[in-house]
Amino acid sequence: MPARLTASQLRTCLGDGAETFAALLAGRSGIGPLRHGEPTALNVAHGYHVDDGAARAFAASRWVADCARRAIADCGLDPRRRRMVALVGTGLRELAAVEAYATGGAAFPAHRLHFGDAVRAAVPGLQEVVTVSNACSAGGHVLALAEDLLMLGDADAVLVCGVDATTESMLAMIGRVVDHPTDAVRPFDADRQGVLLGDGAVAAVLVPDDDAGPALARIVATGLSCDAHHETAPAVPGIARAMRDALARGGRNPAEVDLVVAHGTGTALNDPAESEAIRQVLVAAGGDPLVTAVKGATGHTSGAAALVNVDVAWRCLAGGRVPPVVGLRRPLPEGAGLRFATTATASTPRLVQCDAFGFGGVNAVTLVEAP
Repeated sequence: MPARLTASQLRTCLGDGAETFAALLAGRSGIGPLRHGEPTALNVAHGYHVDDGAARAFAASRWVADCARRAIADCGLDPRRRRMVALVGTGLRELAAVEAYATGGAAFPAHRLHFGDAVRAAVPGLQEVVTVSNACSAGGHVLALAEDLLMLGDADAVLVCGVDATTESMLAMIGRVVDHPTDAVRPFDADRQGVLLGDGAVAAVLVPDDDAGPALARIVATGLSCDAHHETAPAVPGIARAMRDALARGGRNPAEVDLVVAHGTGTALNDPAESEAIRQVLVAAGGDPLVTAVKGATGHTSGAAALVNVDVAWRCLAGGRVPPVVGLRRPLPEGAGLRFATTATASTPRLVQCDAFGFGGVNAVTLVEAP
């Protein structure tokens, strides 16, 4: 069942939502020198960092709480007067705090690994706060759960959040799969070197589709799949199944999708697989969507990534401009036949597809249109 997006607040290395979108349109990246860990030991020299001048431990909690507070202020809803549930999608939870504790930092209660305390403090009156840890598509999965809660009448509004902060253990993992440190994320580029992490937090508010208030966009449907094809490698059939699930739930024809905000991690495996899935599901049905991606500018924001893409999608719908794929210089051969945005493009899409895929084949695809 469709829902209305009434607020969306974002924080990335580029700033808030408006600042991030402006940087994307300008083709500007937020990459900088790595601020956490030893680059030589990790084989990672760069990152896309949010620097709020505070301690690294529990940074994710601070960021998501700030976004949640601002989103609730924007939509004007009072959780004490309207049944509101909060769902927080994350890949790592507060892993940075665990790392700090393991190396001599302060102990803390286990429940602080989740985001209930932080979000409740920011938004008094919430009925419930649930943290969902579901890899890099976690934001898309909580969006689907929010749609279900509204459809079933179990909530009058849902605060949907996504957040992750860079951690040294994740940096060590991505450093193990490349010979030399990646200097930048280059989605869909033939010379891409691999992914880099980006800090990010998002908070959005969804209400039922028949709500009479103003809205930023309409969430048509979210499709999910869990193909369990491999621990880390993506599978085209699983990705395609999530795309088809979103289209079927939304009652839309694949040819109606005229913009894809892609997952686009700049890795050897994701970009060819995502290109092929777009070709099989959308292009084969007569579609010719413009394809953009944001991770070249923001890094991979993990559990926040799906909702970052949704924030970009509604701004494309509202402003009539689509940002380029930052870092894309020479499209990969497997992307032949796809229209990648290489410059800021004047375009007012009708239906936007937002992709998010995670380790283990947990895939989420959301369709967004103007309200």
